[in-house]
Parts: sequence; structure tokens; C-alpha cells
Amino acid sequence: MINTNLNKIRQSLVSKLILSVGLILLISISTWAYFNIKYLKEKVASDISEETDRLSNTIKLGTHYAMMLNSRDDINQIIRNIGKQADIKNIRLYNKEGQIKYSNLVFEIDTKTNIKDEACYICHRSDPPQSAISLDERTRIFYSNDGYRLLGIISPIENEPSCSADSCHVHPPDKKILGALDVVVSLEGTDKEILRTEKGITILALFVFVLSSAIIFVFVLKFVNRPVKKLIDGTKRIAKGDYGLKVEIGQDDEMGQLASAINQMGKEIGENQAELNRQRDEYQNLFELVPCIITVQDRDYKLIQYNREFADKFAPKPGDYCYQVYKGRSEKCVNCPVEKTFLDGRSHYSEETGYNKDGTLTHWIVNTSPIKNSKGEIIATMEMNLDITHRKHLEEKLEKSEKKYYAIFNNIPNPVFVLDMDSLEILDCNESVTTVYGFSKNEIKNKSFLDLFNEDEREKYGFKMRVYSVLNQIKQIRKDGNIVFVNIRISPSEYPGQKVFLVTTSDITKRLEAEQQLIQASKMATLGEMATGVAHELNQPLTVMKTASSFLMKKVGKKEAIPDDVLFTLAEEIDSHVDRATKIINHMRQFGRKSDMTLEKIQINRILESAFEIFSQQLKVRGIKVVWETEEHLPRIMADADRLEQVFINLLINARDAIEDRCEKEGQKSCEKRISIKTLLENDTVAIIIKDTGTGIPSSISEKIFEPFFTTKKVGKGTGLGLSISYGIIQDCKGSIKAVPSDEGACFVIKFPVPDE
Repeated sequence: MINTNLNKIRQSLVSKLILSVGLILLISISTWAYFNIKYLKEKVASDISEETDRLSNTIKLGTHYAMMLNSRDDINQIIRNIGKQADIKNIRLYNKEGQIKYSNLVFEIDTKTNIKDEACYICHRSDPPQSAISLDERTRIFYSNDGYRLLGIISPIENEPSCSADSCHVHPPDKKILGALDVVVSLEGTDKEILRTEKGITILALFVFVLSSAIIFVFVLKFVNRPVKKLIDGTKRIAKGDYGLKVEIGQDDEMGQLASAINQMGKEIGENQAELNRQRDEYQNLFELVPCIITVQDRDYKLIQYNREFADKFAPKPGDYCYQVYKGRSEKCVNCPVEKTFLDGRSHYSEETGYNKDGTLTHWIVNTSPIKNSKGEIIATMEMNLDITHRKHLEEKLEKSEKKYYAIFNNIPNPVFVLDMDSLEILDCNESVTTVYGFSKNEIKNKSFLDLFNEDEREKYGFKMRVYSVLNQIKQIRKDGNIVFVNIRISPSEYPGQKVFLVTTSDITKRLEAEQQLIQASKMATLGEMATGVAHELNQPLTVMKTASSFLMKKVGKKEAIPDDVLFTLAEEIDSHVDRATKIINHMRQFGRKSDMTLEKIQINRILESAFEIFSQQLKVRGIKVVWETEEHLPRIMADADRLEQVFINLLINARDAIEDRCEKEGQKSCEKRISIKTLLENDTVAIIIKDTGTGIPSSISEKIFEPFFTTKKVGKGTGLGLSISYGIIQDCKGSIKAVPSDEGACFVIKFPVPDE
């Protein structure tokens, strides 16, 4: 217990502080007292020496005259009187032989002193004796028989001229020292005074030391020890986790600042600890709840720690090894990523297969990472496993699906190309390419898709394929050089590692040929329908020419002269009607010929007028009135003039038949025969509206009228191809046609977009 207290005292900062300050103070005060007492002693000794020396000089001066007169009684009387003073013990006058000639002590007179005695030795330590000696050398201190100190000063008596010249003396001039005066005074009183002074100084020093020590002790106790104890107690409580503690010491000095710093430190430590606790809980929750398997293993592959996912999946037991739990093995795996991590300190990856606790086969991806201590040594390895069983099953299904869809891809009857989005290079294609284009897959792969176009059209179609998703009736070149017509469908897609175009082409060559035949057949049917009107049209110019030729023949037969103006008029009429007949025949020949689809900019009003011109006679013969309401200066549209003329003729024929059918049912007198033709511009769209006063189109069949071979006419009066062909022609010209409800008869609205300049 005593040793424990001593250790506490020895280890106490306050004890060390008080001890060190007290020791420094003690040494300082002791040093001050020592030098003060020493100085006092030296000062007193010096003062007494000087005073005694003055006394010696006074005695010499007082006896000087008596010595000159050689008055021994006066000398003795002077010495005795002076010797009666307090503290003067001895006054002696020695001659040069060391004999005491005068003394205040009668029993010493005429006694002889050993020349080597202390008093004489000062001068007689050398031969001849010294005459000039300092006061310090002439002063001696010694003890009396009673034990107190005595101070003696011996002063030489020098030979003066008055002594050697006077006839009464026998001192020759060469004698410099005649004797010596020895004055001895008592230091008993002085020593007592010095002792009292020493005691006073010592007591004062002790008092100052004790008082200073007490003040320092109180100061240290109040301003150091107690605050330090509070600070120590506060830091201990902070160490125990009491971070809300406030250390209050009531000081504004460094201790107060230290207390504030400790309070701030406690607050920040508390906040940091709370954050650490939150992060620890968060990471623990993450470790436990992360949707993958996590284990920590030592160098023996023993499970140190694992999360809930692992426990639920494999049901491990304490002390199990990883290879036991994962795969039911008795030794580690041959290719072990944990072993590799222990060897090189790096992360490793592998794919593993094992069985769950329920016996089902499981696949997982393994990633390992080293766990190191503060020295950088690997003490464990963390293994994270991601269950990929579902992905494996999907991969197997995907593989089967890829095989199936690749088989479908290859067996699609239409050619399918995979093109690089930038260069349009053919990356892949199906087997149908060989059937349509004549190229094998190996021949066409890595070539540009644009090589299938005419050389002068490649740049144009290279641009269109990047802009449009559909290209219709495109002409391409087979391997044998023959032309094939296709519709192209383009869609962006993903190919391993890059973006591509998925291009599907449809061979429409035979379909176009069939359509051409149908269109031509429709034209022939239309020409048959127009035969009566054409015959009438041709009959009129022929009649004029017949009349003119008959007139000329009569005149020639009668040999009558024909005036020049009449002859010129007849020739002019014949010529104009021949041109009219030629124009009708050329128009019909041009209409009836077979032509390819060519889109060009046309004026829609002129096409309507041309169609009406070839069919106008039939309408006039049947009494059908045509009402025109066309807008002038319409913008041109992109279309095929010949085929568009066929569309309008088909619509006029249908209108004619519908009007006649209605008039036949209702009677000719009350039946209004009228066809209205209107053109206008609506929002960058050219519209053509053709209305009639015929039987109209019932709403129940309005959706079917454009289907091939659908007709409402009687058997033998129609093929059902007119509107179907017209619909296809308008679609090819990027236009639209539809039948809209009307108060009387049928109403067809045809629209074409105005192309950008």
C-alpha cells in the first residue's frame, strides 16, 4: 500500500512540479543566503581589520611624540589607557629583536618572543625582513584560550630621520624598521553578531522558501492539480464512451483551452464513433444481406466468417472447410482461387459448380480478395460468389434459341442481310440470298451492299438506306447480270460488338410483271371501252375530209375553176382534221403501249385534261356534263404521267357507268348526269376530287372497293381490277386515294405530296 502511494506520488505531475519548483527555490534561496552571509562575514572582517589598522596608526601617532622624547612612562600610560577599551585585548610594542618593550599587560613587558612566532613571522619569513606588507598579510585571526576568536594586526615602526639624527637616539640611518606594534582585538561580539545575522538570514530564507512553497502548492493544487484531475477524469470517461461529457474547470487560461479542446474532441469522437457505428452496422447489414455468397477463409481453407446467404444455401457447421461445404470434397479443389490469392496476394476469378443443401446443382462465379493486417501480411482471404445458375439455364436456352433462330434466319424465303451501319458492308446473310441474287454466302460476305445496284445509282441509294426504312421497287443486279426488282426493308439492330442495319429484300420481279400485264390488260379494256368514242372522234375529221374531197372531185369533173382562196381553205381544213385524227391515234397508241414505271415532276391539271380529252367524246355522246374547278399554278408532283392518266380514265369510266346505272333505274328524264373534277392545294399536298351523280358506294363495301377483282357491276361489264390497279399506281407515286361519303353518287379524293425543292 505504501509502495503504491509512493508510486502515485512519484508519478504525479503535481508532485514532480512541486518538487522541482521547491528544489529550484531551495537552491536559489540557499545560494542567496550563502553568498549573503559570506559577503557579510567578509565585510565585517574587512571593516574590523581596517578599524584595527586605524587603531594601530592612532597608537603609533599617539606614542610618536613620547618615543621622540624617549618618555617610557608616557608610552606605557598611553598604551594602558588605550588597552582599557572594550574588545582590545593586547597592545604590544616589539623591538627589532622581538622583545616586548611596551604592553597593556604588565607581565609581558621585557619578555622576548620567538622571532618565528606567528606575529613576527609575517615580516621575518625572509632575510632581510620585509618592510612593506599589505594589510591582509599583516592581519591574523586566531582563537583565545576561552575559545573565541581574536584578530591581530602587526604594524612595523619605521625609522624616521628625526629618530636617526637626534643625538639622544642610537638608531643609525640604515635601519629602516625599529620595531613593530601588535594590536589584538576580540571578535567575540562580532562573531555573536554575525551568528545572529546568519540565523536571521537562514530563518528568512526558510520562511521565504516555506511561504513560496505554500503559495506554489496552493496555486498548483488549485490551478493545475484539480483541473488536471478533471481533465483526466473527463478523458477516462470519454475513453469509456461517455462522449457527451462536459469538462468544466472555470478557467480561461491554457487549462480552460485544453478543457475546451477535450470537450470538442469528445464531441467529434462521439460523432465519429456514431458514424463508425452506423457504418459498421450498415456494412454488417450489407455483409449479411448482400444477395451473393461471402465467406472469409484462413490458410487452411477453414471458414472464419460467412454471411446469411451462404448459411441459408449450404447450411455450414462451425469448423467446416470450404471444399466440404461447397462440393462435399475431402480435400481442396485442384484449381483453387483462394490458394492463388494466398500465394500472390491478388484477386482471382473462376467459375465453379456444386450442390445446395437440398441437392440441386448450382453454378456460381468466384472472386477472391486478400485480407491483410497492419504489417501487410495476408491473414485471410475473402471469397465472394455470385449464383449464376439461372443465367446458366438461360444460356443453355439461349444457345438452343440461337440455333433455332439461326435456322429460321437461314430458311427465311426472303434474302436477309446484316450490314455495317457505317460502310454498308455485308457482315452476314441467309441462304435465300443465293436463290434471289445467285451469290453464295462466302462470295457476298464482306462486300458492299451497294455493289448490288447500278454503279451510277450507288451513291443515291447509299444515302437513302441511311435515311429511309422502306425502299420500294428498287432495281438490283444479280450475279449473272440480270435485273431483279425488290422491296427493301431497313431496320437498325445490334450485332455482336457493333450497330448494324438488318436489311430484308423481297423479290417482286414476277409480281411487277404480273402487275404490268394487269395494267396493260386494264388499258386494253379501257381502249375497248373507248372504241365507240374514238370511232366518233375519227369519224368527224374523216367526214370533213370526205366532203372536201367530193367537192374537189365535182369541180374537177365539171372542169370548173376553183378559186385560190376556196382551194386554200379546203386544203387547210383537210390538213387540220388529218392532224386531229393523227393526234387521236397517237394518244391511243401511247396510252395502250406497255411502259415502265418512271417518276417525274408533272402538272396534275394537264394529266386530267389529257385523260378527259381521250374520253370526252364518250361522255358527250351519253349527255354527261363535266364540271371543272381547277386551281391554276399548282406545284408539280412526282408521278408517272401515263399511269396516272390511266387512273383518271378508270375513275371517269366508273363514274360514267354509275351514272348510267342510276339513270336506268330512275328514268332518263329525272336523272342528272354530272361529273365534277376539282384540284386544289392543301398544306403542301395537291388534292384531286372526282365526284359523280351515280349510284354511289355503300358504306358496307367502301373498304373492299380497292381489292383485286372486287366489282359491283353486272357480270361481263367489269373485271374488278380498275380500282385495284389505280390504288397500286397511286401508292407507287407516294400518293393516297380513298372513297369519302357524299350526298349524291361517289366521291374519290386523291392526294399527292409536294416534293421538296
